[in-house]
Amino acid sequence: MTPTEHSAPTPPAPVLWPGLVITGAAIVVALVIAELIAAVSALTVAVVLGIVVGNVVRLPESAGPGLAWAMRRLLRAGVVLLGLRLAVGQLVGLGIGTIAAVLILVTVTFLGTVGLGRLLGASRGLSMLVATGFSVCGASAIAAMDGVIDRDDEDVATSIAMVTIFGTAAMLVLPVVGTGLGLSDPQLGRIAGGSVHEVAQVVAAASPAGAAAVAVAVVVKLSRVVLLAPLVMLVSLAERRRTGATGERPPVLPLFVVGFLTAVAVRSTGLLPEVVLAGAEQVTTLLLAGALFGLGTSVRVRALLRTGPKAFVLGLCSTVLVTATTVATMFTLA
Repeated sequence: MTPTEHSAPTPPAPVLWPGLVITGAAIVVALVIAELIAAVSALTVAVVLGIVVGNVVRLPESAGPGLAWAMRRLLRAGVVLLGLRLAVGQLVGLGIGTIAAVLILVTVTFLGTVGLGRLLGASRGLSMLVATGFSVCGASAIAAMDGVIDRDDEDVATSIAMVTIFGTAAMLVLPVVGTGLGLSDPQLGRIAGGSVHEVAQVVAAASPAGAAAVAVAVVVKLSRVVLLAPLVMLVSLAERRRTGATGERPPVLPLFVVGFLTAVAVRSTGLLPEVVLAGAEQVTTLLLAGALFGLGTSVRVRALLRTGPKAFVLGLCSTVLVTATTVATMFTLA
């Protein structure tokens, strides 16, 4: 008998379609609910729906490979397409003062939230994810950072829950406070863009002040989003140093972050028509919703509840920090 005949057979490739069918159905449900409830994004609905399905419904074992594939692959594709929302020209148009203010507020919020998490005794993974979501762009940023740090699935779900709770609160409170303080439309727009977490929440917070406030708010918000790539790269470098030669070392710059930067460069050329950009935005939402649903199915509620109180206090403190830093920098530098 030859050596070839003694070799072990190649294991069959995992069957993906059962999990992908479930993911596709969940994306549709998330989009419908988000359309009915304007204050909630499809990404938030998707992760909550995943948690419910994962803890209430007995999913077949055959769904596991497809859900895991969606969680990783759709996530990276969605982050890449997120870059098509940004153009370098938009950032330059803000002026050097506003750009400096955004750099300061993202840095202070990220480092300050990580430090607060350490003081509160929160896990390192939770602190890093809350810091990323609150300083950059909510669930999308959390999903991107998820690929380079050591964390539990419950940390990701809890972080997105905090983005939803405190982002929604800011969305409702900011217009009322801004009107009471007599802020101008551009001032309210800058504060909304600098302190509110999700893009949809930013738009809702600035809308009562009119179209001018919304325009300023969205551009300031996107200037925070563009810092996602360097932030992920710096954290990845720190993780490589922390794990040392014996641990699993994350890449210096993950390929999906390279794709994100490439997408920003393509958008900045101005060659893509609006219909393509609008379509890419919709596809981005679909991809990230599918990824976060897959993530949600792996979360166990009992473990999630154990981190709840600390996470809530951390989210509250981080909200105060990002809002105070935004007000201080936008009024002195912008």
